[in-house]
Formats: sequence, structure tokens, C-alpha cells
Amino acid sequence: MTLRIGSGAAWWADRISPARRNAEEGDLDYLCFETMAEATVSVAQVRRVSDPNFPGYDTYLDDRFEAVLPGCLRRGTKIISNQGWVNPIGAAERIVEHLQKLGASGKKVAAITGNEITDRLFTVTDTILETGEPVSSLDPASLVSAEVYLGAEPIVDALRAGADIVVTGRVADPSLFLAPMIYEYGWALDDWARLGQGSGIGHLMECGAQVTGGYFADPGFKDVPRPWDLAFPIAEVESDGTAVLAKVAGSGGLISRDTVLEQLFYEVHDPANYLTPDVTVDFTTADIVEVGPDRMRISAIGGKQRSSTLKVSIGTREGYIGEDTFYYAGLGALRRAELAREILVHRFDEIGLQAEAVQIDFLGVNAIHGSASPTDWPEPYEVGVRVVARTQTAAEAAKIGREVDGMAVSGVGMTAKRVPHADRTRAVVGVWSSLVDRTAVGYDVTMLES
Repeated sequence: MTLRIGSGAAWWADRISPARRNAEEGDLDYLCFETMAEATVSVAQVRRVSDPNFPGYDTYLDDRFEAVLPGCLRRGTKIISNQGWVNPIGAAERIVEHLQKLGASGKKVAAITGNEITDRLFTVTDTILETGEPVSSLDPASLVSAEVYLGAEPIVDALRAGADIVVTGRVADPSLFLAPMIYEYGWALDDWARLGQGSGIGHLMECGAQVTGGYFADPGFKDVPRPWDLAFPIAEVESDGTAVLAKVAGSGGLISRDTVLEQLFYEVHDPANYLTPDVTVDFTTADIVEVGPDRMRISAIGGKQRSSTLKVSIGTREGYIGEDTFYYAGLGALRRAELAREILVHRFDEIGLQAEAVQIDFLGVNAIHGSASPTDWPEPYEVGVRVVARTQTAAEAAKIGREVDGMAVSGVGMTAKRVPHADRTRAVVGVWSSLVDRTAVGYDVTMLES
């Protein structure tokens, strides 16, 4: 038996057509979607409070399921997804509606809940990992949400209960792919060797096209065939967790030792001790071998006992950002941008802007490397002036756009800018981390049927 697991998404706004292609042509047993980043869940919590029409789950859920359900139903492919965001049960109910539209009766959809601990954060956690400060130093009034990273176990329980589709909230990314391996091959939850190998494969799969040439191409240095047609990867997994990474035949992109290595170490601070809720992964022993065109076999990834704690992602309200951009082109563009900056500095003083920080960048000159940018390059032909400020209130943040609007006719000659737009002011959601004893966190599996 070889288990075929395909990637369906690497983040919330990822492309949908590669997922459809995997569903239709990948001959998959499972299709797994990862759409929730650390900031996504906190922004979703904020929006749930401020927007009564926001359902709380992935805003592209309809598009994704309309794209992949027909192919998955024909093949009998099961779906695992964290598109539930802050409302997994609502997401499951919506998925049932999609199944009913296709006449797919008797299909079971499981919703995993229990990862949100907002109401007891201050009693079950103690230290902010990024600062070393106590969690109690956070202002309770600023708290948006606290979400624990669950592991594969609740998904495995849902599969054992007969689920055809499992939708979750915050679950660690590799766990989405590890769960079907545990379920199909009957791995024990303390089989650290197999869990380490399986989680390592899950880590390679979680970022979708990053292992098939996405976020990899550098023309003339690292060339990628037909990068406009990148496929999402497929893992052909054996019973010991050894897997061959592949993609749909005829699709663009590539799978090579280099693409695998780049993704292997992506967001990994200690390759010998990569912490997940299920196992501590050791990538330093990995064996990566090419076994055919766009086919890499991954084996010997190590595993150690899991941590007694689980990571908590904490979202807090931290004020507002006001931001806008305007432009200059032609001879003297940089001189005009410098005068525009001087004008804005004076005008911000005049209106009494209350800001914790104000930054005015010249895009194409110094915005990326700041003071380390070279100063002896030829004068740029065009300059974008990006103005951004961090404030405590939305009203103060809105002053940035208003003053940039004024530059249109009360500023420097040949100023180009956009028509005023609504997204120039936005709330800031800070993301912090802490740890919680795993015994303090439970979960529930709610089963619905089409």
C-alpha cells in the first residue's frame, strides 16, 4: 500500500487551480489544505466582532470546495483542512451544503474545536516567549484571542469515526498531513521514529508550491520550468513514513534536491529539534535522493519524544496603521521626493499628529535596506514615497492619508497619487507566543452528515 496525499493550499490567499488539478488528476487518497497563519486567526477574531456578516471561516472556502469536491467525490479522496479558522462548526455546515448541492448524501464532515483558550489564557500560561515578560503584562482589554496549536490526534479520532472531510481551527501545519498517515498505517502516538518521519514529510508539504519551485525561482541562477503553471506537491507515503515527493504529470515547476532542502529548513530554528505538537523532529539525519524526474525520495528523518507543552498564539489589539503612497518620475524625481518628505514632516507637526512612529521611505532607493542602502548609485528615474505611521487611534491614523491627499495640489510639482481609498487605515493585531501544559487543553469532534 502507498498512501497518496496531496497539498491543496499553503495559505489563505493561495491559488486554487493547482488544488483542482490535484483533486482531478492526482489519484489522491487525501487532499490537505493549510490556510491559517498566525495573524490570520487573530484578524478573523477581530473581524468576527466587528462584522456581523463574517462567518468566521476561510473566506475562500466556497471557491475551494467548489473547485475540488467533484474530483474528490469521484476518486473517493478524503479532505483535511484547517479552513475552519475561528468557526469550524460553521465551516462544516457550509461544506455539508456544498455536498448536498452535488447530491453527495451520506458523507460525514467532522469539525474539530477546543483550541481556543481566550477566556482562560491568564490562568494557564505564564511567559511571553518573545520578550520573557509575564503573560499577565498584556492588557486584558487588548486581548483578541488565544489559540493553541493542536496536533494530529483529534483529526485521527475524526477519521476513525468515519469522517470523509475534517475541518479544524488552529492545528499545526505538519499535523494536517501526519494525521492520515497515523490513521491509515495504525501508527502509535508515541512511535517517535515514524511520527518524526511523517511530520517531516508534512513540513515539506505544508507550504504547497514552495517545494515545487514556488518562492524559489531566481532567473539565471535557479531557473524553474513554466513557473506560471506550478503544481502543488503530492507525497507517496510508505508504511514507515518514507515518501516520494512528486507532482501531477505535465504540470510546471520542478521538484529537486534544492527545492526540497529550501523547504526543509523553512521556518526551522533548530533542525535537530523542530517542535510540533506530535513529535520533536530531527531533520539532520534526512536522506534525500532523486529517483526520477521531479521525484525525490525522503527518508531517515528522525523523531524524539514530544514536548509536554503546546504553543499558544496570542492576538492583541495594538493600535492602528495609517499608510499611503505617492510617486515621482523623470529627472529630479529623488529631489522632489526629498522635498515632499520635508513638507510632510512640517505638516504632521502642524496638525499635531500623535504617533508612536512615523516612517517615510523612498521605494527603489532605501525602503528595503534602509541606512545600509548604497548612496553612490545613479539617480533613480522614479521614486515612490511611502508614508506610514503607527498610532493608538483610528482617527490619528487617518491623518496620514489626509495629508498625502493634500500633496496632490498643495505639494511638489508632478506629484502622482491614487484616488483616496478606504484601506489606508487598518487595525494592528500583534501576535505573541506562550506555552501551555498539554493536559490543560482538550478538544471536541462534532460530526455532521450530508
